This record gives sequence, structure tokens and C-alpha cells, in this order.
Amino acid sequence: MYELTVQAPPGDIITCDPARLADAMNIDDPSRLSIEIMGSRALVTIYPYDPLADVLMPDPDCLVMDVTGRIWIGSYHNGRPTKLRLYDPKSGSAQRMLLFGTTGAGKSTGGQIILAAMKRSGVGVFYADLKGGQSAPEARDNVDWCVYTQEGAIAQLRTYWNIMKERERRYAEAGRSKFLMNRPDPLMYMVVDEANRLLEKGAPYRDEATFYIKDIGRTGRSLGMGIALFAQAGHLEELGGSDTLRSMLKEGEVILLRWTSNLMRQLVSDGLLPAGQKLASIPKYAGAAKLVSQFDTTVEDEDRPGTQGSGYLLSGPSPTARMRFFRVGSPVPTEGLDPEMLALYGDGPHQVLEEESWEAAGEAYVKKLDGLEAYQLACPEKVDDPEGGGAGGRGRAGNGGGGNRGGNGGGRARSAPVPVIPTPVREPRPASRLTLAGRVQAVLENTDGEDLDIHEILAAVNADGGRQVGLGSVRNALRGLRE
Repeated sequence: MYELTVQAPPGDIITCDPARLADAMNIDDPSRLSIEIMGSRALVTIYPYDPLADVLMPDPDCLVMDVTGRIWIGSYHNGRPTKLRLYDPKSGSAQRMLLFGTTGAGKSTGGQIILAAMKRSGVGVFYADLKGGQSAPEARDNVDWCVYTQEGAIAQLRTYWNIMKERERRYAEAGRSKFLMNRPDPLMYMVVDEANRLLEKGAPYRDEATFYIKDIGRTGRSLGMGIALFAQAGHLEELGGSDTLRSMLKEGEVILLRWTSNLMRQLVSDGLLPAGQKLASIPKYAGAAKLVSQFDTTVEDEDRPGTQGSGYLLSGPSPTARMRFFRVGSPVPTEGLDPEMLALYGDGPHQVLEEESWEAAGEAYVKKLDGLEAYQLACPEKVDDPEGGGAGGRGRAGNGGGGNRGGNGGGRARSAPVPVIPTPVREPRPASRLTLAGRVQAVLENTDGEDLDIHEILAAVNADGGRQVGLGSVRNALRGLRE
């Protein structure tokens, strides 16, 4: 094994194509190279074989959260453990989490590892699998509440939001500003798998989901209520708009598996990757690609090993170091639930919601409902008649009314105020007749005292009916107003 340190002239940014570098060094397999780049410095490690070809879990107990609130989910190329934070005991905060990956990148397996770790760590989970239950079928009886439809996901988000408001009230009465795990409430997570289906343009509940995710992300941390999104995305606009996830990407736990070039460009241009950092691309297959002569009679296996589960923990101490999730589950598909995956969750009971919040959670949670029935109970003010109020989704057979794992069956829908998604108040003059500075000023004057970042200001300006503008134009307008 060799390790090389590369230093560019001050001010220069190192760029690198792993395949070209491997070719220049006469290395036939680029997966033997690990390249970490931070501005003008780079660290290149050359291995005799792919260091992440097979990352094995030493023991399922490694999934249990440690004293720093982290779980061990895999390994870096250098053998050091990759740890993901669920809870920060110093600040008393739950986390915001994002797991990105294109089709076939290993997102489902990585998500199962995280879900199993949450169960083993005593974390209560509301889980929405928007792939109809196919992403993590073994999770169903290992989480507190599992749904498979968009209506069910909105019911969970609304219920989770109600619980958050109930904890907020109780903590304020107790004079508590921070969450203390299991004193008395458990750490909770709302996990939305295939979140792109809920948040993409044209999705029936996009606005509602965006509101709840943003509000839970802002408020839930200090109440022990985290939120995690597992998603495929070619662009952040496919996930409720870049504003929805910006703070989660900057401050949350973020794992990026294989990505599209569009997504990477946006991460860089929006400053969501630290300045000067660059990620080496991850190919679909590992191993060396070979030229085969028509005169070569040697028969070789045509299947090259895949790179599923390989990626980067952007929020970790080594954001440009390649890592890989543990290899878990049966090596070949099984007829039904995977016994090895079930063993990953363990035989013990899963965590449930605290009793003090059962009434706030309501009947949809108590009965573990899904589909339109869950939506109608969680959001009664949105339903005009028994046949309306949703997209027509029905609960998954066998998942509605399956008994209460955490309640006494006496819950009721909370009569919480309907969250209103803020919209900018327009000036009497049409936006088309205002200068850009005037449009920005109108947005700032109608915030009701709320501090907006520049991206929220941009979204509000582009929603006022006037000409669409870019981020740079809004920055210049703000600069002019300050002067």
C-alpha cells in the first residue's frame, strides 16, 4: 500500500479523473485508488486490491448507539469505522438525515441498516415506505408505525407534527429547553423512504409534505424528534425544491451514494459541499475493464462486482473519503422476508411513543392505519366528504387496525390548527410594475418578523406573479437596499 500527498500551488484547486490517474500510474483497476481532495491538497492511497470490496459487520451490537449518539454503519477505505449520528448528547438534539442514491446504488440496504440500528438503540420510528413496502419489507414489525401510501405518509407527518407540538407544550411547562433521551421520552424519528415520490413536482401532497418536513426539521431537534429522508434524486428541485432541504444538507447527517452529474453540480454551486472539497466519482461496477481479443479463447466471468453501498458521509470527519455500508442480508434474493435481514433487527421489542402523547397522536396512530383512512383521521379538516380529500389511496391489506403497540385504543384525532403554508403578501401594485428592489422590499415587509434566508426570499419573489429572477439578482437587490 502506498500513500501520496499532492500539493498544488496556493489558490489552485485540484481536480482529478480517477480513471485517467489510474491509467497514468499503470493501475488496471481504479477501485484500488482512493482519492481525497480538499482545495489545493489531495491524498492518494494506492491499495493492492479494492479495500471496500467486502465490508463485513463484526457484530450486530455495533449498530447500538454509542455514548456520542453515533451508530456504526460501515467502513472507510482505510478500515476506520463510518459512524452516523442519531443524537447529540451535548446539545440534546435529534438529527436531520438525508440518504441520497440513484437506482441500484444500495440505498435500500443502507436504509435497512439505519432502521435496524434505530431499533437496537431504542429509537421509536414512524416509517413510510413509498415503494409499496418493497424497500424494507422486514421493517414492518420492527418499527412503531409503518405505512406504504402517500396518504399514509401525510397522516404520519401530521401526527408526528402534533406529537411535536404536544412535547413542546409539556417541555415548556416543565421549564425544559433541551431534550434528554429517555428522561422521560424516547428519541423518535420520522423516516420517509423513496421521499422523491412524495416531494417531486406534480405529487398530490407535495406542498403539505414540504411544510411538515421543514417545520419538523426546524423545531423537532430540541424535542428529541428527528427526521430522515431516503431518496433518489437527479436534482434537489425533485425533493420539494432546494429550499426544503438546504438547511438539512448543511447541518444534518448526509450520505451520498452514486449520484447524477446534475445533483453534484447543484451541491457544489449552492455551497452545500465545503469550499474546496471534491468527491471522486463512483462507477457502477468495480474491477478492471479489459479488452478482449477475438483470438482469445479464455472464458472469463463477465460479471464485475458492483459498488452498491459505496458513497460519502458528507457530514462526517472525512467527507471526501469513500466509505461503504456493511454487507448485510442474504447474498441472493429470497422467496419472502430475508431471514438474515430480520436477524439484523433482532428479536427484542421495538420502541413505542410515550403514553403522554397518545392522545395527541390520535386514532390513526393508535390503530396503525394507512391510506385514505389514516389521512381522514389525521387531517379531518382537509376532508370534504368520505370519498374526497386524498388521492384515493387505500390502506395496505392487513396493516389497518392491526392492534395498538403503544396505545390503549382510546386515542382521538387532535384538533390542532391547520398548518398554513406561508405565502408572500403582495403589494397593491402588480409585481410586474415594481422594480426588483421593490419586490424584495415587499417580501421583507410582509414576513411578520420571521427571518428569511436569501433562498426563501428568492422563492417568495418568484411567487409574487412578476418576472422570474435568479439568486444573483436578488443578492444585488439586497445589497442595494442595505446601501
